[in-house]
Amino acid sequence: MKQGLLALLLITTGSFAAGQIDLQANEQPISVQRDEAAIAKIPASYRFVEPGTLTVAISALNSPPLALLASDNRTRIGSDPDIARLLAQSLGLKLNLVPTAWEDWPLGITSGRYDVALVNIAVTEARKQKFDFATYRADSLAFSVKSSSAIPAIRSAQDLAGRKVIVGSGTNQERILLRWNEENRVAGRPPAQPIYLTDDASGNLYIQSGRADVVFGPQSVAAYKAALNGTTKVVGLGPKKAWVATTTKKGNGLVYALQAALDGAIARGEYQQVLARWGEQGEGVERSLVNPPGITYDE
Repeated sequence: MKQGLLALLLITTGSFAAGQIDLQANEQPISVQRDEAAIAKIPASYRFVEPGTLTVAISALNSPPLALLASDNRTRIGSDPDIARLLAQSLGLKLNLVPTAWEDWPLGITSGRYDVALVNIAVTEARKQKFDFATYRADSLAFSVKSSSAIPAIRSAQDLAGRKVIVGSGTNQERILLRWNEENRVAGRPPAQPIYLTDDASGNLYIQSGRADVVFGPQSVAAYKAALNGTTKVVGLGPKKAWVATTTKKGNGLVYALQAALDGAIARGEYQQVLARWGEQGEGVERSLVNPPGITYDE
């Protein structure tokens, strides 16, 4: 699996380095065909948050290529907003994108504030108890450091012992970091110090000023920054691989319409266009899966 993840990192970084991301061009939505087969799978009993509209929670953070602001400093673009537009147009619906903090999407879905959450959410066995998932991307995590950092590589808990690590609260990467901290304690090594930040600008400042040693987050974001800014570098990949998926309330049936919409877009090539223009070709899926095996942390 580690060799596969390394190959994924090289493919994605290569796309960024080749200058294939044109942010101005990517502000123009991809044309998506209405999919009658997917529309037919919308449960008759389902009630959208707003009739005729797909209300989608997306990241409020500036985390390219997943989500960022367009040149008008108002419109949300990125691979997740593009997937949201793909879903809405396939299902013959208008789209309402709602910028959302990571901590807020679970309650927003269970309370009916959003129809779907697209916040780079990975499938886990614990989350499957409350939510339904339709996969649309492979999920890998990466360790990034300042480009001048002396840290050569991060492959295990020992490599993070005593380091200050930026990590998102409630994320898979936090769970991995805390598990590695326990390994370090048992081995008599100092644990890593988690640093919880809620915006990208603060993360950049902490890394460049030396207030943090490592960022542990989505691989696509890490590769994007390393290639386009040159101020950071990727020095390792996380030990877990999962699936990023559309997230809906458990049992409401909307997941099957989303799966059909994704499969239709894959067959027509629209899905591939989305990933290609954001440099995520190496993270694509051949078909969408509903509630596949998810990450566990007892291994």
